Amino acid sequence: MRLLHSMGATPARRLVKIAVVGASGVGKTALVVRFLTKRFIGDYERNAGNLYSRQVQIEGETLAIQVQDTPGVQLQDPGWHEQLNRCIRWADAVVIVFSITDQHSYELIGRLHQHVRQLRPGGRLPVVVVANKADLLHAKQVEPQRGLQLAAVLGCPFHEVSVSENYHDVYNAFHALCREVSCLQQQQAGGAPLKRRSSLLPRPKSPNMQDLKRRLKQALSAKVRTGTAV
Repeated sequence: MRLLHSMGATPARRLVKIAVVGASGVGKTALVVRFLTKRFIGDYERNAGNLYSRQVQIEGETLAIQVQDTPGVQLQDPGWHEQLNRCIRWADAVVIVFSITDQHSYELIGRLHQHVRQLRPGGRLPVVVVANKADLLHAKQVEPQRGLQLAAVLGCPFHEVSVSENYHDVYNAFHALCREVSCLQQQQAGGAPLKRRSSLLPRPKSPNMQDLKRRLKQALSAKVRTGTAV
């Protein structure tokens, strides 16, 4: 794993680690980059398994989010278990992604979910299912309802998104997951349950107070000069 993006330098009290898994070509990298930067980039080099990080605010607390983008799962590759296992053992939560334009990627969800639960038994690892490319209706192979039904059978939240067209759906999927992880971490630490709801987006930087004072002083001086001239 290598760190590709680091956004924000303020140390965080707690860390939320998310692994994004799924078949090749479902848009995992685009999903991660869209969430972290709001930008959509259509073309990427072959996924090398990059680790992205960002400082965020959730429930009034600064957290560090690390998102592990994983290479596409190839069942014919005997090494896919080893690659996936490292990411799942590392993660606090898992996002399983499929594309509505790829029937194979949908059929892989159940196997990936089973693998996650075998590797991390006990049900304490949050898992969500995300259906990507919702805008490509002309190439649809999987009805969204099938994704929703399968996620319900697996006991997972389900989100249908279009990474290329709608940032807010992507944001909502990660926001809900981060909140769940944060709540679990507080419960495990013996902390009080979270009550407030707030944005996951980073807070804007505080204004430079010295600069504000300087501008105010200049404005007052200008008014004094104007009054004197009159």
